[in-house]
Amino acid sequence: MRILSGIKPSGEVHFGNYFGAMRQYVELQGQGDAIYFIADYHSMDGIRDAKQRRELVNDLVLDYLASGLDPARAIVYRQSDLPETCELTWLLTSVTPMGLLQRAHAYKDAVAKGELVDHGLFAYPVLMAADILQFATDIVPVGQDQKQHIEMARDIAVKFNQTYGREVFKLPEARILEEVAVVPGVDGRKMSKSYGNVLRMFWPEKQLRKAIMAIVTDSSPVEASKNTEQALFQLWSLFATKAEREALFARAAAGGLGYGEVKKDLAERALAYFAPLRARREQLARQPGLVEDVLADGVRRARALAAPLFEAAREAAGMGAAR
Repeated sequence: MRILSGIKPSGEVHFGNYFGAMRQYVELQGQGDAIYFIADYHSMDGIRDAKQRRELVNDLVLDYLASGLDPARAIVYRQSDLPETCELTWLLTSVTPMGLLQRAHAYKDAVAKGELVDHGLFAYPVLMAADILQFATDIVPVGQDQKQHIEMARDIAVKFNQTYGREVFKLPEARILEEVAVVPGVDGRKMSKSYGNVLRMFWPEKQLRKAIMAIVTDSSPVEASKNTEQALFQLWSLFATKAEREALFARAAAGGLGYGEVKKDLAERALAYFAPLRARREQLARQPGLVEDVLADGVRRARALAAPLFEAAREAAGMGAAR
């Protein structure tokens, strides 16, 4: 089984990144050929500063490694170190219907908000399809909000295969953990950097505690029954066992449980959970050249895996001299 996914280097990872995707990466890396890429091409739709992009890539690799990814067991590479992906994107773009791209959630949301839409945002799903299809990927671990991109990758693969009469690309499947597929932010919406509602894994203790205490709740008094569908309880549940969740939710339903108590306990649990990861990240950051060594080895292995698909796609489309 071949597994692939990636995260854009757009800032220090948050709880949503970790519980919605990164934790799955660690769990899956021993179950097949695991490939995880730093999506710096994808970051170009929002980051325009070269120095910042490189710094964010470096930081994200450290976050990956601190979270448990082992370069000896999984491939970790920088997307732009494999420029063949861009050629494949063009081959796929040439068979991708406009209507398919116009149905993409990110594009539709941007248009609805009156935002300036460039070609990078519009064609984003094709680049993502190339990322996935180039490795004959079986499983793509993603959050619920990314499921559409996997479906679009499948549609594009089918279109290419039908157009050229060859089964060049395998159809990937999304792997989603439903119970943590969408992690709420401090305001109740999906946790997202763009919403400014995140809780970051490696924030200083004081800053993380302050952010947790600011989580939005309803105005129910302490003695009242509490709605456990609120973001506070969903976030707290990420760090609790099933038995602990049942016990706290029973207290919430009965009344007498204050939100402040839950927030303080959430802060303690989050700090304790991420403490070993924080210590490992600090240790890794003190090793000069480590990140680039990991990425260099990763892209060498990634290129070897992708080469047969690149060649098959070029041959099917009539690129270069006939073999």
